[in-house]
Amino acid sequence: QSPGASLNPDQKLAIARQLALLGVDVIEAGFPLSSPGDFEAVQRIARQVEGPMITALARAARPDIDAVWQAVHDAERKQIHMVLSVSDIHIERKLRSNRRDVLRRGADAVAYARSLCDDVEYSPEDA
Repeated sequence: QSPGASLNPDQKLAIARQLALLGVDVIEAGFPLSSPGDFEAVQRIARQVEGPMITALARAARPDIDAVWQAVHDAERKQIHMVLSVSDIHIERKLRSNRRDVLRRGADAVAYARSLCDDVEYSPEDA
């Protein structure tokens, strides 16, 4: 993430290929629900880059998780990486929720992602 920096799917694929040649273990290829171009880039990387685990970012919501799964499911090694805000200020202002409901939402999202993919990573946002 960098304001003003944008790569097209071909550029992202070229970078992913170079990362694979360097021997990286995991490539987080993008955020598929953010744009059609990001979805395309993640899907092309998943289909064409061998070696590293290919993962992509999802918020803890089924549409995000489904988009990641659709984009990465053809990868040799695949993962769904999801984030969910955990700080009090984010829970209150960004999610307009409470800690109990956010914990339930996170657990439900992880369970759903695991029903699709054997490898799921969860990162607390704004911890």
